[in-house]
Amino acid sequence: MRCKHCYQTGEKPAEMSFQEICRVIVAADEMVRDWQEAYQIEFSPSFNITGGEPFLRSNFFKILEKMAETAFDLYILSNGTLITKEKAQQVADLGVKGVQVSLEGPERIHETIRGTGSFSRAVAGIQNLMEAGVKVSINATLSQVNAPYFMELVELAVALGVPRLGFSRLVPAGQGMILLGQMLSTEQVRQCYEEIFALKIDGLEVTSGDPLASQMKSRLPTEDQGAIAMGGCAAGVSGLTILSDGTVTPCRRLPIPIGNVKLESLREIWATSPVLEALRDKTRYQGKCGACKRWAQCRGCRAIAYEYACSQGNPDFLAPDPQCFIDA
Repeated sequence: MRCKHCYQTGEKPAEMSFQEICRVIVAADEMVRDWQEAYQIEFSPSFNITGGEPFLRSNFFKILEKMAETAFDLYILSNGTLITKEKAQQVADLGVKGVQVSLEGPERIHETIRGTGSFSRAVAGIQNLMEAGVKVSINATLSQVNAPYFMELVELAVALGVPRLGFSRLVPAGQGMILLGQMLSTEQVRQCYEEIFALKIDGLEVTSGDPLASQMKSRLPTEDQGAIAMGGCAAGVSGLTILSDGTVTPCRRLPIPIGNVKLESLREIWATSPVLEALRDKTRYQGKCGACKRWAQCRGCRAIAYEYACSQGNPDFLAPDPQCFIDA
């Protein structure tokens, strides 16, 4: 699926200018404010800025300054390698709520995945942020390559003094496609998550945004939780991703273009996208996910479901989550 611009011109849209980015920031802020007023619902909106690597962008801090003028909380997702003491202080001065730094395991494992020299630079970035008073979380993307070393990452997090350690599952897309054969099996995911959630470490919160992880902590519902999405996977429900060229996707890890903010309003995309409509409709989900009593609170990871389905020759973003081990 491609965005409207691609269909019309056959070319990839150019990267958004600073002025275009500012207009989108204002539009998002106004959209959420209008929703709050119209529906009398309090939202907790946030901008989560990532990449690639966001600190590579020359006007990154100008963009953060514009975002800081809104009611949105600011979070940054980074590899940490470019965060000097000066940049860390700028992040703190702008009131950024937290920075997530990717660490895939102890040094030898991290550099197997992210390259020689990346570990020490990432750790230095974490230390610079913490010295500046910024809340830091470490996050690992789990596969067969690094899952056996997660406990060593726990020890590292404690030694560094970071307050949060997060984890997610590998999405076999982009560079991650190289590790398709290293995805954890369903049973390996279950065993890994059980070991992680058995940890009790003072001063360290171990957490995950994975819908499967959240369902481990809830009992099997006695009846269907309904067909209105209330939690779980954010794609199409509580978040959108805007790429540097203005292309909008349901999630940063789900590469299905649904529009472009240089050509369409954010509100129009949110309200009229057929892809988002499908993501919100339980009756269109396939397999175990479509029949699950937990659908409203889970829906599996749509990015993993889609990319795995693509690898099997069936590009369906409504396919079942291939690693689900939760009782339906």
